[in-house]
Amino acid sequence: MSKGLKRRSMNTKTKLLALGVAIIIISLSLTPAILQTVGYPDQPSRIHVACVGDSITAGTEYTIDLWTLLGRNYAVGNFGDPGTGVSSLSDKPYMNQSAFLLALQFEPKIVIIMLGTNDAHTTLNETNADFVNNYVKLVNEFQKLASKPKIWIVTPPPIFKNDANLSTQFIPQNVIPNIEQVANNVNVSVIDVYTPLINHSEYFPDGVHPDSDGSKAIAKIVYDALDS
Repeated sequence: MSKGLKRRSMNTKTKLLALGVAIIIISLSLTPAILQTVGYPDQPSRIHVACVGDSITAGTEYTIDLWTLLGRNYAVGNFGDPGTGVSSLSDKPYMNQSAFLLALQFEPKIVIIMLGTNDAHTTLNETNADFVNNYVKLVNEFQKLASKPKIWIVTPPPIFKNDANLSTQFIPQNVIPNIEQVANNVNVSVIDVYTPLINHSEYFPDGVHPDSDGSKAIAKIVYDALDS
């Protein structure tokens, strides 16, 4: 994305007012999924940003923080689904979930995909090839959209000591190299949130999910990449 991303600075009072009127919940009768969108998506002039991911997207303030940075010319849709992974061998493949269909229906101009944390589960026996193939399919589905979105894939943040049976080493040893391969295969850019956060375990109280400071840090890294 060019450096022409339109910014609008907001003081704290304005931010709170904007968020108070801009959070819209849309439920589709054919699916149990819920889409949380920030930033007036019903106005055609708004640039739709689809944030795809797992609970690190769905259950944190990252998407709201990102919208705050982007400003009112954008509508940011939260299409995170807790527990989802990339691999078809994972317990809950993202492409099998209704959140994926909602993300496509959002007709985004920008897609930010942050998956891979749940693929680090110690009980999984997935292969690198399965991860890569399924991630390529996921990106390809967004590339087929009439909206012709610009797509970024994001490395998962670090995993620290946790009670969720998620490997602290699988992300750097397997997931990140696989993501880099996917990016080369489908010609998209990678946003690295792993490296800047590796020394910030304090942002991850349960070892996996970012707190408010961690969410702000992730949003800032993503925003800087979009604006580069």
